[in-house]
Amino acid sequence: MAQKKTEEDITKLSFEDSIKRLRTIVDKIEQGEIPLQDSLEQYEQGMALIQHCRQILQKAEKRIEKMSKRGEETPEPATEEPAPELESEDEGLF
Repeated sequence: MAQKKTEEDITKLSFEDSIKRLRTIVDKIEQGEIPLQDSLEQYEQGMALIQHCRQILQKAEKRIEKMSKRGEETPEPATEEPAPELESEDEGLF
């Protein structure tokens, strides 16, 4: 039951908040000052946070692709290029 509650909490986090929590978990585990069982639980929560972050990034990527495609479909305004200046035949002689 606690696992499900944690997963529900994670899905409500922003990307930035998820990264902050993940950093906290990594710090705790790296310090090695928590019992093995707690380390395993923290590791599981960290993996859930990583998955959540990946999902957020995938959604953002799809959104960007969608916007890019919309931008490609919009015709660019026609711009008139200035006609190249013709060199005078006399200029090449002197």
